[in-house]
Amino acid sequence: MVGLIPPRAGAFQDRAERSRLRAAAAGAGTVVLCQVLTGMGGVGKTQLAADYAKETWADGTGVDLLVWVTASSRTAVVSEFAQAGAQVCNADLSDPLRAAHAFLTWLQTGRRRWLVVLDDVADPADLTGLWPPAVSEGRTVVTTRRRDAALAGGGRRMVDVGVFTPAQAGDYLASVLAIGGRVEPAGGLAGLAEDLGCLPLALSQAAAYVLDAGISVGEYRELLGRRARSLAEISPDVPPDDQAHSMAAAWELSVDYADRLRPRGLACPMLELAAFLAPNATPLTVLLSQPALDYLAAHRTPSPPGPNAAPAPGPGEPVTPQDATGALRALHRLSLLSAPDRAPAPVEGDADASGGRSEAAWDGRVVRVHQVVQRATRDTLHGDRYRNTAWAAADALLAAWPEVERDIELAQALRACTTALVTSTEEGADHAGWLYQPDAHPILYRLGSSLGESGQVEAATHHFHQLSQTTMHRLGPDHTYTLAARGHLAKWQGHGGDAAGAAAAFAALLDDQLRVLGPDHLHTLATRNSLATWRGQGKDAAGAAAAFAELLDDQLRVLGPDHPHTLATRSNLANWQGEAGDAAAAAAAFAALLDDQLRVLGPDHPDTLATRSNLATWQGRGGDAAGAAAAFAALLDDQLRVLGPDHPHTLTTRANRAHWQGSAGDAAGAAAAFTELLDDQLRVLGPDHPHTLARRNHLANWRGSAGDAAGAAAAFTELLDDQLRMVGPDHPDTLATRSNLANWQGEAGDAAGAAAAFAALLDDQLRVLGPDHPDSLTWRLNLAYWRGKAGDTVGQTEIYSELINAQILDADHASHPDTLATRRRLAVWRGEAGDPAGAAAMFAELLDDLVGVLGPDHPDTLTARGSSAHWRGEAGDPAGAAAMFAALLDDQLRVLGPDHPDTLITRNNLAHWRGEAGDPAGAAAAFAALLDDQLRVLGPDHPYTLTTRNSLARWSEQAATGEA
Repeated sequence: MVGLIPPRAGAFQDRAERSRLRAAAAGAGTVVLCQVLTGMGGVGKTQLAADYAKETWADGTGVDLLVWVTASSRTAVVSEFAQAGAQVCNADLSDPLRAAHAFLTWLQTGRRRWLVVLDDVADPADLTGLWPPAVSEGRTVVTTRRRDAALAGGGRRMVDVGVFTPAQAGDYLASVLAIGGRVEPAGGLAGLAEDLGCLPLALSQAAAYVLDAGISVGEYRELLGRRARSLAEISPDVPPDDQAHSMAAAWELSVDYADRLRPRGLACPMLELAAFLAPNATPLTVLLSQPALDYLAAHRTPSPPGPNAAPAPGPGEPVTPQDATGALRALHRLSLLSAPDRAPAPVEGDADASGGRSEAAWDGRVVRVHQVVQRATRDTLHGDRYRNTAWAAADALLAAWPEVERDIELAQALRACTTALVTSTEEGADHAGWLYQPDAHPILYRLGSSLGESGQVEAATHHFHQLSQTTMHRLGPDHTYTLAARGHLAKWQGHGGDAAGAAAAFAALLDDQLRVLGPDHLHTLATRNSLATWRGQGKDAAGAAAAFAELLDDQLRVLGPDHPHTLATRSNLANWQGEAGDAAAAAAAFAALLDDQLRVLGPDHPDTLATRSNLATWQGRGGDAAGAAAAFAALLDDQLRVLGPDHPHTLTTRANRAHWQGSAGDAAGAAAAFTELLDDQLRVLGPDHPHTLARRNHLANWRGSAGDAAGAAAAFTELLDDQLRMVGPDHPDTLATRSNLANWQGEAGDAAGAAAAFAALLDDQLRVLGPDHPDSLTWRLNLAYWRGKAGDTVGQTEIYSELINAQILDADHASHPDTLATRRRLAVWRGEAGDPAGAAAMFAELLDDLVGVLGPDHPDTLTARGSSAHWRGEAGDPAGAAAMFAALLDDQLRVLGPDHPDTLITRNNLAHWRGEAGDPAGAAAAFAALLDDQLRVLGPDHPYTLTTRNSLARWSEQAATGEA
């Protein structure tokens, strides 16, 4: 069961709508997969849905999954569906929308019986793309006050829910009073039902009043009549016998009576606070927070003491959480809201800075208030009282909002409360803009940040767009709150995938902040940090590094060298130096930063550990794979001590250590390490967690690199099946797995199958990402390669020509790391297409840029030297190729060591071209020496060892016969 089902009302009435709901959902007559309960507020729609849901759940043969969603907004629906997806199919909660869609896919294909209730749908448009599927195993129930045609589409059936019939209303009142041991004349009950229009909500409040006050129904009707006539005198335009006056009078009588209960004078201001929050689920901790207690103390209703009672405390007297809980219970007794019966226990050691009370911990308990009651309560507030109550509710929300959102349901409930608060302050001209006087309340910014941090980036962007427009209108373009809203908007615009747009927005914001705030203001410095970051994310790594270098100079002057912002900028600068191609500088910068973090923060601080991870990464990317593996091994020891074996950072470090172990030449060791890691991730995260799927990807690749191409292909086949089920066919991870599968299929000997797989993949890639996406270009190259391997050199050449015509090489970005990688691939494919001289020429040009950007000892530079030597030999210069491989070998022995796979490959190539250059005896001797080392390092059955045996036999024979 996912979600909180509202408690059942006392003396629940069986109604015709209840029977129709059960019969249609159970298949009596025509089966209806989705029913929409619609009607005015207070008629009991939610109670009908809750009764049906609980009965279905209690029946062991009913459903396997029950999901109750408070569907007051689209974000609320996405959040609850994501939570359900996490529980039933291990969906990743870091991307709620994707998790929600994974849940809907599971409903479509899960073959399990389920019921989804969407309670209180405020806008049918919120459900666009989120309707549960119409499948025989599932049922959907919706409650709403709306009657839009969109709700009746898709095979859904509308069920009108009205007020009680007079007979039902009389039976309801008699049942409730009987529970309290009271029997009243039927005529009096019928009269009261008529007075209140047979509205279930009003009847429940009247019955609660009668029981708690110990008066008769007749006496209550007299009170009700007097109060209704008084209201009519205030609003003479409404006929005095109109039932609206009677229902408003019933509400006022209940509130007045609750206010006289202990603790006296607090029920009314408590209901005022609750009237601005989410009707279905306000966390109890919000109404017990210090701002809420302060509001209750300031607005305690004066009440005269009874005959023998002490005077009630006056306004300003302190109010405790126990007092606030008592006020909620008084309102609960009068059916004005539903509240827990006790306060949460304080969290030990969590006192505020002044040593005062500890905040209460949220334990899932909520307060529910019907929207009709909320609206009636807000309608009694005017002018400053309305504004002050709204601000107090906002302060209470902010106080209850944890800095780190670990509880997903609490975060969603707080967002729902804030949305309700914003709506209530914009519902009329008299109240519009009161959360912006004199400044925008911080809760408006916390709401947007919470949306983004929960993964709902699109919703966060939309929220901050509206907020920036509103603050600009109400506060002016240069107000600090307007500038802050623009900064948030730019940030989430970037996180939504528009890095260039985010950089442009931050650049425009910076101009205004320099003018309004000055260059040394913290907000100005923060914007420069954001601008540099998004410039880098927009593929301008060098520009980002330069911007961070300038920012660092100013932060050192303004903040000092040990300020957290200064240290963070040094980390960013180092990272973008590396991304711009200077891995050695990045590693050196991280090493220097680490020394200062050890001094300032200590060895176990999260930032210190993160810097050690970054240092190891750039050490590896700079060509020292073995050093990176050793650094990650040392980091792992400390993370095991500080964080424990199952912490996500610990698991990530194990993956990094395994990766660099493989990159250092131990592919088999990497595969073994990923196998062990996968076992632990399956235990900690489950089989369908994204990190688990990623580790399966790594394991399959290293299995192939260790010589088991067929095993890699089989592993990728299994992974693909699970990704298709979890995230669908168009997800980037699914497409990447198809690419890996095709590649290892080819490496296992099926070149034609690989070419066909890449052709099919390319069609989908072009459809999903478009022709200019980097992955689309890469996979066109892969397709060309495997076509050539399959013997279709003509088709390979055609694809190569198309790539050239598409001008994928941009002269202005010829030295960008991504461009260098593409130029390297293109040179290879030119050679494979039959133009070895052209390939050799391209590699000669490429080497100049690689040495300039990456340095002479970078792995990519060394690999390119080997490719250049190979194509020089293929172009007819075997002696030149041999000389180039000999020079390369000297550098690889120095940089990589004698047992690195790349070193062994170069020895193989050197021996081959020595033979092709006319020295078969020298080739045979070189292959013999290589074979001894491969037997020691790789083993006798490794494919490279077997290849060397064949080469040794060939050149030995040629040396014996004198052939060249």
